[in-house]
Amino acid sequence: MLKNLPVRTLEHKGLTIEGYSRAAVQSYWRIPELKLCFDLGGSPWSFMGTQSLFITHPHLDHMAALPVIVARRRMMKMEPPTIYVPEEIVDATHRMLLAWQKLDRGRMLCEIVGVAPGREIELSREHVVTVFPTKHTVPSVGYCVWDRRKKLRPELAGKSGDEIRDLRLSGVDVTQEVRFPLVCYCGDTAPAGLDSDPCVYDARILITEMTFVRPEHRKEKIHKFGHTHLDDIVERADRFKNELIILGHYTTRSLEKEAHAAIDSRMPAHLRERVRLWM
Repeated sequence: MLKNLPVRTLEHKGLTIEGYSRAAVQSYWRIPELKLCFDLGGSPWSFMGTQSLFITHPHLDHMAALPVIVARRRMMKMEPPTIYVPEEIVDATHRMLLAWQKLDRGRMLCEIVGVAPGREIELSREHVVTVFPTKHTVPSVGYCVWDRRKKLRPELAGKSGDEIRDLRLSGVDVTQEVRFPLVCYCGDTAPAGLDSDPCVYDARILITEMTFVRPEHRKEKIHKFGHTHLDDIVERADRFKNELIILGHYTTRSLEKEAHAAIDSRMPAHLRERVRLWM
């Protein structure tokens, strides 16, 4: 496989998280088992086969590569991708792709779908994506992927197989849908985005930002510009029920070793053991 951009890989309970994230550089993520990408500030060649693209917000380091993947899929005779974006930017995204179509002289074939908090998207028979609000300097949303299964209704637990069959044949719905939050992706957000939906803290895997770590960084300014500080994570340490927490989007103004040292010294052990820095 051609490698044109850095891609880090981590596996957890049957899911593979791939990508790269650095503030003002590029953020792009893929989970191949779920057949989706989150954000597309860059377009690794290996991501080209993924058809469902979920964009959190329209900053260049998170969506600049949309024309690239659309054009590559057309060139390789693949189906046009489906691109989910905040509903406020649908028209601008369409105009951007039309401009590239004029420059490139190749059709930008894709479906652009606007989403807002509360929207549900059918990803597959087993998975559904929900949209929740985040807080940034431009229109932004986060996404949560849920595993869903049909299970027998609790009130029927004591009945025999024949009784359940008869009820089903009579038209009674003997099952109910049960959901479990698998992966939550926040994109760029101030702490209000973390607190906006319980799935952020409940998902098996949480992917979110930690742009700044230095104690002298002014958190009110960081929050104003829609970002999260290490202290914001630490303040919420007891709320995170996630098995794996991936922190990305670290500032290019500080060295990577500062981030590692900061979380090692200031993050509670019960949280630190579940955290991975993505650099």
